[in-house]
Amino acid sequence: MDSIDRAILRHLQDNGRLANVELAQRVNLSPSPCLRRVRALEAAGAIRGYHAEIDPAAIDLAFEVVVHAELSLKDRATVEAFEERIAQLDAVIECRRMFGIPDYVIRVAVADAAAYETFYMTQLAELPGLARVNSQFTMKTVKPGGRLPIR
Repeated sequence: MDSIDRAILRHLQDNGRLANVELAQRVNLSPSPCLRRVRALEAAGAIRGYHAEIDPAAIDLAFEVVVHAELSLKDRATVEAFEERIAQLDAVIECRRMFGIPDYVIRVAVADAAAYETFYMTQLAELPGLARVNSQFTMKTVKPGGRLPIR
């Protein structure tokens, strides 16, 4: 990956709807080679997709909870069963298996505290192998995620 590819990634990360002609101008290429590079970055998996950033409040999901989860057993069957089930939960917007403690960091988006309690009691607490859960409610998002520091 050269400096032009990195420049393409920087610009598309800031605006995924950028027209190819505009992108080409910004990275000092003609449109055809620019489009070839974008397609090659997509094929290589460097560009995993394009999306719109949604305001959670606009869809009544502004209550975000960070959950630290620990499993009672860490054998393959328990881990696979837990991961299969948690991946199916719509309220879970991100789940990461960690080294050390906790075993998982999970981001949950729901409408409010009552909705989280319902989610917790009917879905989260029912997951296989779950030993301990610590829920932390977001007070304020200081720096939203989503941007990689492409140099």
